[in-house]
Amino acid sequence: MSAVENALDNKAMLAKAEVLIDALPYMQRYAGRTFVVKYGGHAMGDPEAARDFAEDIVLLKAVGINPVVVHGGGPQIGAMLKKLGVESTFIDGLRVTDKATAEVAEMVLSGAINKELVSWIANAGGKALGISGKDAGLVTATKVTRTTKDPGSNIEQAIDLGFVGEPSQVDTTILETAGSAGMIPVVAPIGAGEDGHTYNINADTMAGAIAAALGAARLFLLTDVPGVLDKEKNLLTDLRPGDVERLKADGTITGGMIPKLETCVHAVEAGCEAAVILDGRVPHAMLLEIFTSKGAGTLIRNA
Repeated sequence: MSAVENALDNKAMLAKAEVLIDALPYMQRYAGRTFVVKYGGHAMGDPEAARDFAEDIVLLKAVGINPVVVHGGGPQIGAMLKKLGVESTFIDGLRVTDKATAEVAEMVLSGAINKELVSWIANAGGKALGISGKDAGLVTATKVTRTTKDPGSNIEQAIDLGFVGEPSQVDTTILETAGSAGMIPVVAPIGAGEDGHTYNINADTMAGAIAAALGAARLFLLTDVPGVLDKEKNLLTDLRPGDVERLKADGTITGGMIPKLETCVHAVEAGCEAAVILDGRVPHAMLLEIFTSKGAGTLIRNA
């Protein structure tokens, strides 16, 4: 190696060392704390993105943070239903989950997707434990109730979405036991009801309920957008619950971003320190958000 090459090599190594030094205060701040990460969207179908995500999760565990992964799988459920010839019915954009659909959802979420994520984390050097909300009574679910307006009479009518639930109770014992044993819980959004039925739960909602119950330092919702944008398409980096209400009222946030922000607000008001909406398509976006002063998404916090 020439003197020039050696100098360049030393400079590159020094730059890496400086990155670690810059990240040290953040590592110290979050050591021993819990992060709940909702993983889903297009990244789930991209092997390179899945590998990056798994490496990030293993890195968090290695520096003393306790990550809990909650995953979705709507597109995969839809594909499997189509493959099996099971017809899907939608009301106001929500899938009606009958018994056959619920069985397919549990098979895809608790089976294929969950174990695939466990494998990615294992390949990155971590020890993952794949579970669902049914295991060890992690999540008790209640049936979701929704209403819709009759277009003719404009009268509110109850609609039955079938086996779609939302968390009513969270027992974090299995998560804390796994974390203290050096494992990374990977949770499928399925819960058991007190009525004995199995319910499919929205993954964002599941992650928010778990983050609140754990008193997590951060809830991360990895999405397919950079975060919350204002009307000029600029990223809003820091929001309070009151800001969210204002942005809903003036039409700045619409569509699918509204329930995501509502999940974040509910989580921070119920015990989670802060929630972050991040673009899961950006390589290592979570690390940029955690270990740099600039951040990479939209932070929602109470104070």
